[in-house]
Amino acid sequence: MNYKLIGKIISEILFGEIIFMIPAMILCFADGRHEAGAAFIISMSVIVVISGVIYLLSRNAKNSLGAKDGFVCVGLAWIILSLTGCLPFFISGEIPSYIDALFETVSGFTTTGASILTDIESLSRGMLYWRSFSHWLGGMGVLVFLLAIVPLSKKDSGYMLHLLRSESPGPDVGKIVPKMKHTAMILYLMYFALTAADFIFLVLGRMPVFDAICTAFGTAGTGGFGIRSDSIAGYSPYIQIVCTVFMLLFGVNFNCYYLIVSGQFKNLLKNEELRLYFGIFFGAVILITVNTIGYFPTIGEAIRHVSFQVSSIMTTTGFCTVDFDLWPSFSKSIIVCLMVIGASAGSTGGGFKCSRMLLLVKSLRRSIRRMLHPQKIQSIRADGQSVDEKIVENANNYLIAYVFIIIVSYLLISIDGFSSTTNFTAVLSCLNNIGPGLDTVGPVGNFSGFGPISKIILIFDMLAGRLEIFPILVLFSTSAWSRTGK
Repeated sequence: MNYKLIGKIISEILFGEIIFMIPAMILCFADGRHEAGAAFIISMSVIVVISGVIYLLSRNAKNSLGAKDGFVCVGLAWIILSLTGCLPFFISGEIPSYIDALFETVSGFTTTGASILTDIESLSRGMLYWRSFSHWLGGMGVLVFLLAIVPLSKKDSGYMLHLLRSESPGPDVGKIVPKMKHTAMILYLMYFALTAADFIFLVLGRMPVFDAICTAFGTAGTGGFGIRSDSIAGYSPYIQIVCTVFMLLFGVNFNCYYLIVSGQFKNLLKNEELRLYFGIFFGAVILITVNTIGYFPTIGEAIRHVSFQVSSIMTTTGFCTVDFDLWPSFSKSIIVCLMVIGASAGSTGGGFKCSRMLLLVKSLRRSIRRMLHPQKIQSIRADGQSVDEKIVENANNYLIAYVFIIIVSYLLISIDGFSSTTNFTAVLSCLNNIGPGLDTVGPVGNFSGFGPISKIILIFDMLAGRLEIFPILVLFSTSAWSRTGK
């Protein structure tokens, strides 16, 4: 275990967090919210001390990081980033409880959007900005951002792939281009371009600039923190349509956008996950619209609201325009299924991922064929190519861990006495980084009623879901902390 290099990377991330807090601090003082501004200054000072101490202890680190170290580094980095990122909320008193402040911050960085706030609009604009910006930063990944901006030597590039694979969503992560740094830069350039386009379309719809910035951050990161108590419901139909489209776009694998930019349209059309993603979206919209058509004045309004909610839940964004908890059971059942399926691998969305669903279905089909033809060698193919058996095994292991975490978390938070629907959808919501669930944690509810222990469990679920489970589980393995082996 290369503890010094892990410490060096974490210290750089913490220093970056300080820089990211500056706009929120300036906004607080500009609005005359001096207590909130002072809270940011105190928080930044604390982080400077922590970052400085860690850097001094790890400044002579050797540039050698194995896969095991990458998992540990990513898991620790996200935990420490959250523990310090919640300080402004707590110190300012705008969220008096540290556990609540941590829950809100983890929900932001993991792009979950689950909230404990009962009066969102009481927060200062600086806090609202920091809350929404955490979505944008966490959407593509903190370490991916670090890879994009920090100068790397040739020795650095080898271990950086382990960090990218540990942080990025999906069953398999590779390079878009040969150099790791260029891959990270391309990802963030596409991410920034789509965010900017979203912001422009929102402003063209006469959305206030501050609202447009925060909404674009929430949409890009598929996080869903709204700055109004009614989420997106109070905005115009045009704004809602723009959000629907961009939520859907951010749920697409970013490799697809690279294929478009590089003119590889044939490879794009071969992408099975992309076809499944849009197929599920349109299929869910049609089924729910037919089932809920009597809940809306016109067919057009029904399609608009249903499309928005399907896009929001499927991409795990969590914005709302209507209380879908009032829809018929069939529609709510589809919503729960969408919570599990989630978006595409390599996107900013959460969930189980469409690519894993494809792999598991194909793996099941192969198992059945092997029973019928045991002597025949059969491989799993995706997009016209054979899939490495390690990737298939990883998907199967992920399913086991995913189900295990759901069962244990569901049982533990049930102690608080909420309904089974509330508890089950709360766990699904947090593990899949969605935001709203059903019943008490539905679109018009929140997570404030859960006790401190349940909130800590749900915090674990949010981190596990965003980091694809394994980087968090590795932290609990004694072998991960040994100094020998990679």
